[in-house]
Amino acid sequence: MPQDYSLFPADNYDVFLKDLKTHIRRAQVKAALAVNKELILLYWQIGREILVRQQQEGWGAKVIDRLAKDLKREFPEMKGFSPRNLKYMRAFAEAYPDQEIVQRCAAQIPWRHNQVLIDKLNTQPERVWYAQQSLDNGWSRDILVMQIESNLFQRQGGAVTNFERTLPPEQSDLAQQLIKDPYNFDFLSLTSATQERDLEKALVERIRDFLLELGVGFAFVGSQYRLEVSGNEYFMDMLFYHLKLRCYVVIDLKVTEFRPEYTGKMNFYVAAVDDLLRHPDDQPTIGIVLCKSKDKTIAEYALRNVNTPIAVTTHSLPDQLKANLPTIEQLETELNAVVSELSEGNEAVKE
Repeated sequence: MPQDYSLFPADNYDVFLKDLKTHIRRAQVKAALAVNKELILLYWQIGREILVRQQQEGWGAKVIDRLAKDLKREFPEMKGFSPRNLKYMRAFAEAYPDQEIVQRCAAQIPWRHNQVLIDKLNTQPERVWYAQQSLDNGWSRDILVMQIESNLFQRQGGAVTNFERTLPPEQSDLAQQLIKDPYNFDFLSLTSATQERDLEKALVERIRDFLLELGVGFAFVGSQYRLEVSGNEYFMDMLFYHLKLRCYVVIDLKVTEFRPEYTGKMNFYVAAVDDLLRHPDDQPTIGIVLCKSKDKTIAEYALRNVNTPIAVTTHSLPDQLKANLPTIEQLETELNAVVSELSEGNEAVKE
C-alpha cells in the first residue's frame, strides 16, 4: 500500500528535513575533526618515541626505514607509515615539544598543513600562528602556502593607526591586527608607474584576490562609492564592510608616498559614512589610506589629533621586471605560433 505523504504538511516537513541534514553534516564534520585530531596526536607520539630512542639508544637514520617496513607489515590497512612520513613525524615532535600545544592548535588542522609548517617555518611561534589562522579562516593547503610565502605573519599589525585612542579597546586590538603593512598586490599585472584609477580598476577586476589579501571578514560594497553632502557629490575609492568588526571600512588608494593632507580627506569620508550609511548597531567606521610608501613619523603626526579611526599603510606592486615577463597565455600563443611555423616548414620540405 503506497504511503500517503499528504499527511505531512509540506512546509513543516521541509523545515524538519533541512534541520536534520544540518545536524548530520555538523556531526560528520565533528567526526572528521576528531579522527584528524587523534591521527595527528598519534603521529606526534610516534615521532616523539623515535626522537627519544635515537637520543637514548644512539640509533641512526636507518632505523626509520626498518620501522617503516615493520609497521606496514603489521598494519597493512593503514597509510602513513612510509619512511618519508615517519621522518615528518619526528620533525613534528621536534617542532612541538609540548603536547598541549599540539592538542590546542596543530592537531586541529590536517596533517598536510602541518607538513607545510614544518617545511617552510623555523620558529614555533610562527607555526602556531599560521596553524591558528588556518583553523580560524578555513585555509586550504595552497592558501596556507601562499600566505606563508607572502610573509603574512610579519605584515600583520604593522600599520600606523590612531585606533588605540579612537576605538574601544577590544575593537582597537582586533582592527590593528587585521590591517597589514604592506599589502601584497603581486596578483596584479601593474607596475610601480601605474595611476591610482588604474590600480582601483585592477583591484575591482581581481576582487576575489584582493579580498583574500585583505583577510577574512571583508565584504565588498563598491568602488567609486557616491556620497552626497550639502548638494555636492564625493566618490570614495573603495568601500567595504567588515563582518567581525561590524563596521564600514573606507579605502583610499594612493600610488605616491603618504602625505599629511591625505588624512584630512579620509577624516571627511569616515565622518560622512558614519552619518549617512552607518546603522545604529554598527561600530565606528574605519578609514585606510593605502599608499606606495610612508614615513612613520609623518604618518604619526598626521594622525595625532584626528578623532576618527584611520590607518596609514602601504601596498607592494609587482616590480618592473616581473610585470614585463610574459604570461602563461602569451607563452602558449608564441609556442603554438612556432609549432605552426615548423609544421609549415616541414610540409614545404616534403613538397
